[in-house]
Amino acid sequence: MKFTDGFWRIRDGVQISYATEVRDVRAESKRFTTYASTKKVTRRGDTLNAPLVTVDCFSPAEGVVGVRVTHHAGKRRPGPDFALAAEAGGAGEVRRDGPVTELTSGPLTLRLDADGGFGLTFLDADGRELTRAGAKSTAYATTAEGAHHVLSRLSLGVGEHVYGLGERFTPFVKNGQTVDVWQADGGTSSEQAYKNVPFYLSSRGYGVFVNHPGAVSFEVGSESVGQVQFSVEDQTLEYYVIAGPTPKDVVGRYTALTGRPALPPAWSFGLWLSTSFTTSYDEATVTSFVDGMAERGIPLSVFHFDCFWMREYQWCDFRWDPEVFPDPEGMLARLKEKGLRISVWINPYIAQKSPLFDEAAALGHLVRRPDGDVWQWDLWQAGMGLVDFTSPDARAWYQGKLKALLDQGVDCFKTDFGERIPTDVVWHDGSDPERMHNYYTHLYNRTVFELLEKERGQGEAVLFARSATAGGQQYPVHWGGDCWSSFEAMAESLRGGLSLSLSGFGFWSHDIGGFEGTPSPEVFKRWLAFGLLSSHSRLHGSTSYRVPWEFGDEAADVARGFTLLKHRLMPYLYGTAAEAHRTGVPMMRPMVLEFPADPACRPLDRQYMLGPDLLVAPVFSAEGDVEVYLPEGTWTHLLSGERVTGPCWRTERHGFDSLPLYVREGAVLPLAGDDSRADGDWLDAPVLLVHPSGASDYAAEVTVPDTAGLPAATFHVRRDGDALRVTASGTDRPFTVRVAGGTEVTGSGEVSVRVS
Repeated sequence: MKFTDGFWRIRDGVQISYATEVRDVRAESKRFTTYASTKKVTRRGDTLNAPLVTVDCFSPAEGVVGVRVTHHAGKRRPGPDFALAAEAGGAGEVRRDGPVTELTSGPLTLRLDADGGFGLTFLDADGRELTRAGAKSTAYATTAEGAHHVLSRLSLGVGEHVYGLGERFTPFVKNGQTVDVWQADGGTSSEQAYKNVPFYLSSRGYGVFVNHPGAVSFEVGSESVGQVQFSVEDQTLEYYVIAGPTPKDVVGRYTALTGRPALPPAWSFGLWLSTSFTTSYDEATVTSFVDGMAERGIPLSVFHFDCFWMREYQWCDFRWDPEVFPDPEGMLARLKEKGLRISVWINPYIAQKSPLFDEAAALGHLVRRPDGDVWQWDLWQAGMGLVDFTSPDARAWYQGKLKALLDQGVDCFKTDFGERIPTDVVWHDGSDPERMHNYYTHLYNRTVFELLEKERGQGEAVLFARSATAGGQQYPVHWGGDCWSSFEAMAESLRGGLSLSLSGFGFWSHDIGGFEGTPSPEVFKRWLAFGLLSSHSRLHGSTSYRVPWEFGDEAADVARGFTLLKHRLMPYLYGTAAEAHRTGVPMMRPMVLEFPADPACRPLDRQYMLGPDLLVAPVFSAEGDVEVYLPEGTWTHLLSGERVTGPCWRTERHGFDSLPLYVREGAVLPLAGDDSRADGDWLDAPVLLVHPSGASDYAAEVTVPDTAGLPAATFHVRRDGDALRVTASGTDRPFTVRVAGGTEVTGSGEVSVRVS
């Protein structure tokens, strides 16, 4: 939201009061509070009939400094609030030296100098300024309509880039954009977003999290081109500056504060196939799809039933349509005999025609209007109501309906929707409707995820969720929502996924081939490669099927080839997934996350690192022409073996069975010997693909996890003259060492391989 009209003027109807002069500082050992007048005080009379802005400064965790700006402190705070993992008693240390007060927490220092006007400066461990809230940067504002806003502005340095703010499909670098953090069902081709996260990451090595679950408006170098402004309609604004120095450090600290992602089960990394949305299907259709995949040698891990597994007008009643699926238990058992897991679609709404509507309304489990009526509308489902997840009884009721499906043989749920949450309602726990609008999806996904963990066990829970906010990364997986079936939509989906990964989300997927419309065979085949080199991979459409042979025999070949490749990569990929679970660093990494010191990487949004060692550049053209940037070092194409020395830009042309897929110098890539499934025995004849650097003291190690994400075996690699010696610990089974561009040797215990 903009409050000014250019540099000199305030917008009509707006009044702004800036924190101007420090009038008092009250310091404790780990925090301090400062009181700022909104004008210079030259005489005692200036303290009358004038406001104070209260600014509390504290540290909830090492390397994180919080700032709370308050005008009137007496406003009720009914919640909800983000659940943050703060240290008991706080972190950090306060020091005072004359007019200067400093709060230091790990590598981050906040400095307040009471001389020269109100201002907050954030410094790194070397005393370098990261950002500052200088003159006219902390304020409250009122509008002609009576709204009251609190705002802050943090400086942008020359050449500084801003990223994140959720899954946003607008340009990857957010400078110059107005970003409203407000959940919306707007597809992938607009400024709206399904996953709104009030957190941004700076290329200068810090992040900012606005601790407000409701509407937050960001002006990223837009209203004031040298600042990021964020504002809320409230009496209080609380934000956290999060230290680096690297982007990975920032993401790690942010996810330690808001929650680390759970580790999805290994089987979920295989290929998912869907019925699609409004297509016609029954058990015979499903069986033909599953058998068709097997006949073509395309391994399938999960089959998904979309909305019409239930009867029309009754979403949700959680009952299989008896005319289409007369024997659901038998059908699911037959699919499981084929080695499949089962996913079904759900949403948090109860249609009026559903038998559950009257039950939920009578029990008080549906959200109500202020006059006591059940809130209803006809968008999406006729007369639908909204489950009130603020009620423990409603959550238990909803989980009970889903448990019946788990008992039938369902393994996981696609938790769709959750964005269009009304604000003219009353919640069971008295929550503020404006704050609940964004937060609702968090309660929805948490309710379903916790049921899966309870019934299936920790490490076996997985969702396919569309909406989220801060903290939602704890309940993976999330997919990109409704996109068109085009190269442009494929690129915008990737932008959204990369933005989401810099917002703390470790796992992400998208609809291969696009959702709306029917992709051309060229789009579908290119999207297959991209989709199967994402953390999770699903074939899903709206009005048309996404079985590969619908797009030609070559499409089936491409699907088979990249599915088998993903299975071979699973020891590496699941190790990366376990890292995301432990540290918060995502699987799909924007180039700036892995190479923050390389200026060329900072704006890149058409390629990414899949884990630390694989560079992926999807092809967005039918002809196969693609531009790719390779950072410093020697890179080896995983499929062709071609070696390229960076840094350099390359223009390449690839067939549908290929794309730029480069392995980083120094990497040891563990490959599965069995490519028939995603969750196989990764220590059964594994291959270690070694890409040694030319250094005489080259050494590396790689850990192969088990399917619980725990270390199963570690392989230590070191150069010994003209040979590489590889020593295994944790396993005495045979393994193969293959040197990129060289020889390979199979053995156990210790293996020596000659290198050129």
